[in-house]
Amino acid sequence: MLSVLARWNYNKLMLRLLHYSDVHLTARPLGFRLRDLASKRLLGYINVRYLGRGHRFKNAPRVVDAMMADARAGGFDHVIFSGDATKLAFDSEFEHAARRLGVNDPTVPPTLAVPGNHDYYTHRAAMSGRFEAHFCPWLTGETVDGHRYPFARRVGPAWLIGLCSSYPRPFFTCGAGGSVGRAQLERLKTLCGRLSPGPKILVTHYPLRRADGKVERRSHRLLDHRRVLAGVRDLGLSLWLHGHIHTPFVLPASAEIPFPIICAGSATQTGIWAHNEYEIDGAKLNGVRKVFDPATGGFRVAERFALDLPGTR
Repeated sequence: MLSVLARWNYNKLMLRLLHYSDVHLTARPLGFRLRDLASKRLLGYINVRYLGRGHRFKNAPRVVDAMMADARAGGFDHVIFSGDATKLAFDSEFEHAARRLGVNDPTVPPTLAVPGNHDYYTHRAAMSGRFEAHFCPWLTGETVDGHRYPFARRVGPAWLIGLCSSYPRPFFTCGAGGSVGRAQLERLKTLCGRLSPGPKILVTHYPLRRADGKVERRSHRLLDHRRVLAGVRDLGLSLWLHGHIHTPFVLPASAEIPFPIICAGSATQTGIWAHNEYEIDGAKLNGVRKVFDPATGGFRVAERFALDLPGTR
């Protein structure tokens, strides 16, 4: 890992970042076991196989391959993946996703990742550490007391901070809510207090708000969003990056939330096919949202946006 990081210039002031999320890759065979019939995976499989979710991601391998080709050739300083590598958190899916996304591939720029709710689809999957095992090189950095999350990685003048906001919901619930938790939030405060000066970019799977600035429905939201916002408000964050909501959006800083929020959307859902590229120069961020064009097999620019980043001076 250190040999890969050594190839990149961490002293220059301008950063080029690629941000993608929610690829929802799968594999065949999945590796169903008898115990899976009594878990949330059974409902998830029915949704994927018979209720249309699988069809919405039928082009995922093709889109991912095109996106990773651009990542290799684009001169990016770092790549950010904000979770949901899989559909149902089977080991076969993790193995396939890690290979396709380029974990341990020295031609892919250094990458930071956090798990999504589909990567923690069941309690057994979350506790087994399958995501962490397959994506380990993308989960390294400065930590607090040996805990995996949160972790911080210096990239040029900035810090990228990975925060785990996903946790497995019980089988009998239909929701997809997330949580940071009190203990991890306290570790985040401690970690940020130890970091040297520079912009702090927080990466999670779950958002604080929707595109309209309102909180998501309870079954899909970050359940402890109030506590998290209160806890991070004074940490000097410059930017919050996330996924989970499949439609991309940009939410500028406000009196309530003193830093901008960017949702990458889903990189692979049919008709969305979005990922973002950022250029950060001092207190300015220039962003480009790119979408896949199935006719050409490449990407086109769908939106350009610019943001002022607090906490960068």
